[in-house]
Amino acid sequence: MLLTKKQKRVLWRIFCAGALLLLLGGLSLGGVLPEVWYVRLPLFLIPYFLVGWDVLRRALLNVAHGQLLDENFLMAIATVGALVLGEYAEAVFVMLFYQVGELFQGIAVGKSRRSIAALMDIRPDVARVLREGEELTVAPEDVAVGETLVVRPGEKIPLDGIVTEGQSELNTVSLTGESLPRAVAVGDAVVSGCVNVSGLLHLRVTRVFGESTVSKILELVESSSLVKSKAENAVTKFAHWYTPAVVVGAFLLALIPSLVTGDWMRWLKTALIFLVVSCPCALVISVPLSYFSGIGAASRLGVLVKGGNRLEMLANTDTVVFDKTGTLTEGSFRVTAVHPASGVERERLLRLCYAAEENSNHPIAQSLRDACDAEGIAPLHADSVTELAGFGIRAGIDGKIILVGNAALMQKEEVSFTSPEEVGSIVYVAEDGRFLGSIVISDAVKEDVRQAIMGLRDSGVRRIVMLTGDRREVAAAVAECLPLDEFHAELLPADKVSCLEKLLKEKRGSLVFVGDGVNDAPVLARADVGIAMGALGSDAAIEAADVVLMDDCLPKMTAVIRISRFTRRTVHQNIVFALGVKAAFLILGIFGMTNMWAATFADVGVAVIAILNAMRTLKCK
Repeated sequence: MLLTKKQKRVLWRIFCAGALLLLLGGLSLGGVLPEVWYVRLPLFLIPYFLVGWDVLRRALLNVAHGQLLDENFLMAIATVGALVLGEYAEAVFVMLFYQVGELFQGIAVGKSRRSIAALMDIRPDVARVLREGEELTVAPEDVAVGETLVVRPGEKIPLDGIVTEGQSELNTVSLTGESLPRAVAVGDAVVSGCVNVSGLLHLRVTRVFGESTVSKILELVESSSLVKSKAENAVTKFAHWYTPAVVVGAFLLALIPSLVTGDWMRWLKTALIFLVVSCPCALVISVPLSYFSGIGAASRLGVLVKGGNRLEMLANTDTVVFDKTGTLTEGSFRVTAVHPASGVERERLLRLCYAAEENSNHPIAQSLRDACDAEGIAPLHADSVTELAGFGIRAGIDGKIILVGNAALMQKEEVSFTSPEEVGSIVYVAEDGRFLGSIVISDAVKEDVRQAIMGLRDSGVRRIVMLTGDRREVAAAVAECLPLDEFHAELLPADKVSCLEKLLKEKRGSLVFVGDGVNDAPVLARADVGIAMGALGSDAAIEAADVVLMDDCLPKMTAVIRISRFTRRTVHQNIVFALGVKAAFLILGIFGMTNMWAATFADVGVAVIAILNAMRTLKCK
């Protein structure tokens, strides 16, 4: 257990005050200490001021600034009143136990902050920049766009940039939670906050520090605690009205029965017990701490949650809406099937496609070249290539006319062809008017998508929907291989928003939209909770989304929903437990069936138990 210097001083004061209290208590029980106030009071004031001087100081400062009613004021009134009534040991014990509770609170908050510290550790201390051939060490804020950085093995990458020299592996665990290193080479974009593992890198800076990935993430983490959940706001409002009501109630409890019975000492003591029991520490501390711990638990997975209110809404997730391209699918074309015609070799079909598409920049052409390269197929070279807009390509290869294109090209050239059963972008190939076969190119479903969707089902999500601007047959093929409830295809960006509006009207809890954070900003902003995935380095994701998955791992979304529900259960447990115990002890106190020692447990003891319960959220997996 790591303690700050301040916490160590408080712990030392608690031990010293506790030892003095035990000593004085033993002397009192042994009859050594005289039963006269002018001897006992000064002796008990030593441990009292030792452990409680800062509480009294805060109470006086708050009164001077008009903040009269808080837990410091309640503790000061209760303990000073106990001293006036001659309950010296009780007064010291109340202050001692209160400081124990405050120490537990500080330790718990510190532990939550340390769980987020992995993200805070991404802040770079210095940057090594090349200027006029000389390597200088400067602050990251002083580096301009276009300058060249030198990053040695073991150093953090201070600014976003592009690799201009060298190759290495990057440790991205602080950003993504992913332990496997990421290989980079010349031409690759890298983001700040990653750690260079193996090789020396030269980077060309693409963004100044204030606009870099690490800067945006740190700003997000630092501001997340300022956004409160409904439960936190309710507790704050409750405490605002509850504390004055308690003080008035204690005053009336001391005054009215005393006027009726004439037993002022008994009812003054009962009123002080009432004040101690009713201190709202357990709620004021444990509820925000639970949400803060939940945000910390999510951050350990490489997931940024923008505040307790988003975590609370995730706990009510009823409907999840996915974008398709880049979210459920990889967002890049690749060859998924090759269908040569009778008597045609598969390798020859691919070689002819490679030759025709060798110099094209179209994504489909790139996927054909990648397929040939992966299989080690040596390409032919075309003598001539003519691009037919909207149809495909006509190429001259070894004196023969090769057609590579869509079905419309085959029909235009009056080539008889057969279509494959697979869904995707289909490339047809013909040679001198004879059909040679077809190649299916499609956007493959990501490997972990089925696991993520099944996890959502298991966690109680009622409805899972896919929205896409892609063709209906392509969307239907994706929906068929995944356990989706429905899909909507051929949607423009405005159509996606309209479709989401309809789903919002039909939801029972919270609606969560999951997108790649690049072109889904309007829908991310309109959903109850917008989750951007694959957002490493994406400004749009960090700005528009409520939750940011720093890598492409969709199952982490399910984990965060489970963390949010665990957090909500913890909050409800603490509220019921704290209010229940306090209500029981308040009733017992009114009827004179409890004392100051028990009242202290009802306040600080309950707070400590609630804090320990809240800290369990950090361990949620």
